[in-house]
Amino acid sequence: MALAGRERVWAEWMTAALAGDEAAYHRLLAALAPVLRANARRTLSQMGAPVGDAEDIVQETLLAIHLHRNTWRQTDPIGPWVAAIARYKLIDSLRRRGRRTEVAIDDFADALPDDSADQEEDLGRRQVVQLVDRLQGRQGAIVRAISLEGAGIRDVAAKFGMSEGAVRVALHRGLKSLAQLYRSGDA
Repeated sequence: MALAGRERVWAEWMTAALAGDEAAYHRLLAALAPVLRANARRTLSQMGAPVGDAEDIVQETLLAIHLHRNTWRQTDPIGPWVAAIARYKLIDSLRRRGRRTEVAIDDFADALPDDSADQEEDLGRRQVVQLVDRLQGRQGAIVRAISLEGAGIRDVAAKFGMSEGAVRVALHRGLKSLAQLYRSGDA
């Protein structure tokens, strides 16, 4: 049966079902199930998800159609209404599953960083901490809080009883002093 003819028949069955015809409603659901199943399987396959999840998606879609059947307007085509429900149920299923890809770590052993990279990073951080320790007073405390501890301007301003603008100025001056210390070789 052609798509337009099939949807016309579905619309007739849904109209009859809304009027209380249970047999028409069962025919509609029975006709929708294989179409929904094929679409779910195709999309799952394209997304790299297990095709075995298709039956759950079909059942959730049929349930949603049942629960929301009164939202279908008889003047609208039924195909896009069904397709929208099916699409949302498929997306919900993919979200619940998440995107998981398993790759053997042996394939990437050469690309993984070794421990020496971590040691170099630790050494660099220690040098930065030593430089910041050489800054005087509040300037050093502000640079430490923002740059090393990750505090926000607003939090630091509240902590030191300063305006946010004053904290920004102190941070800028402190970073400038750090740059001078580093360039002078006193690090």
